[in-house]
Amino acid sequence: MPVVNLSLGTRSYNVHVENNALDSVGYLTGRLRLHGKAAIISDSNVYPLYGEKVIHSLEDAGYCTSLHVFEAGEQNKNLSTVEQIVNEMVAEGHDRSSFVVALGGGVVGDLAGFVASVYYRGIPFIQIPTTVMAQVDSSVGGKTAVDIAAGKNLIGAFHQPSLVIADPTTLLSLSPRVLREGMAEMVKHAAIRKPSMLRTLRQLAQEIDLGFTLNTIERLPSVIADNIAIKARIVEEDEKETCGVRAFLNLGHTLGHGIEASVPYGELLHGEVVSLGLRGALRLSRKYCNLSTSAEREVIDTLKALELPLTLPENVTAERALKFTASDKKFSGGTIRFVLLRDLSEPVLSEDVTADDLAETLQWLTTKP
Repeated sequence: MPVVNLSLGTRSYNVHVENNALDSVGYLTGRLRLHGKAAIISDSNVYPLYGEKVIHSLEDAGYCTSLHVFEAGEQNKNLSTVEQIVNEMVAEGHDRSSFVVALGGGVVGDLAGFVASVYYRGIPFIQIPTTVMAQVDSSVGGKTAVDIAAGKNLIGAFHQPSLVIADPTTLLSLSPRVLREGMAEMVKHAAIRKPSMLRTLRQLAQEIDLGFTLNTIERLPSVIADNIAIKARIVEEDEKETCGVRAFLNLGHTLGHGIEASVPYGELLHGEVVSLGLRGALRLSRKYCNLSTSAEREVIDTLKALELPLTLPENVTAERALKFTASDKKFSGGTIRFVLLRDLSEPVLSEDVTADDLAETLQWLTTKP
C-alpha cells in the first residue's frame, strides 16, 4: 500500500493509503506501541457507516475503547462540543496514556485533534479521514481547531497525529457533489506542485459521472497518495507557517473563505468556494505575475470538468463577500498576503493585491468564464 512519511523529527508519522484499510486499524495502531485506552470521536453521519468496524478492529488488537459521537455539521465544531467530549472522556476513565481516534471528515478531524491537543495537555491521536477533502488535505499537517462566533478555526493548536489511515473505499458513500468539492483541493495541489495531475483529475471527473468502477477504486490510492505527498513536503518545509511556504496551500482560499462566510451555512461547500477562489486567484495572477492564459485555462478546464462553480450564485453579492474576505485570518497586520501563480507549480506569496483588486475580482466572479 502507498505510505507517505512526514519527516518532522520526533513528530514524524506515516500516512497509510489503502483500500479497505479500516480492517487494519487495530494492527496499524499496535505498531505505534500505544498502550492506553482509545477514545473514538466521530459524528452522527460517519459513525453508523464505519464506527463498528473500527471499534472491532481496535478491540481485536487488544485495545479498550470508548465512543464519543456528536451531531454532524460545522455548526457543532465548537468549544461546547469539546467540553462535552472531554467530560465524557473523564467519565470513561481516560488519562494521559489514552489516545484519540478521529473517524470522519474535516469537521471531526479538526475537533477531535483539538480535543487531543488539550486533554491532559496533549495526548496522541490517529486520523481516519473519510472524505476526499479530509484524506488529501485536512487530516495531514497537524492543524486542529474549533470555531467561535467571531470566525472559523480561530481557536486551535498545531498537534500532529501519530498516524493517518486513509481508506479510499469510504469515498464510495459520498454523493457526487461531495466527491467533486473535495477534489477542488486536488486541483489546488496540482496547480502549486504537480500540473500533470490536472489531466488525471479530468479523467476522474468523467468516472464520477459514470459511477466509479473497480478500476477507478484500484487507482484511487495512488492519486490520493500523490496529493498527500504534495502537502507532506510543504508541511515539512514550514510546519508552523513561519517561513511562508505553507501559505502556498492557501491558493484560492482567501477569496473562497470570504464567499463561504457570506452565505448561510452549508449553502456552498468548502471545495465549491475554493473553486471560485481559484478562478479569482488566477485572474490576479495574470495581472501581477503574468500567468499565461494557457496555464489559467488548464486549471479552469479541470474545475469545469469537475462541475465545480466558477460564478458567484445570484444571492451572493460582491460587497458582502468582500466584507468577510477582509476579516480572514490570512491578513497579517492589515496587509493582504495573497497566493498567486507565476506559472503552474510556481506559487508566490504577494503583498501587491489591494482591497480594490479584491472588490473588482469578486464583482468579476459574477460573470461566467
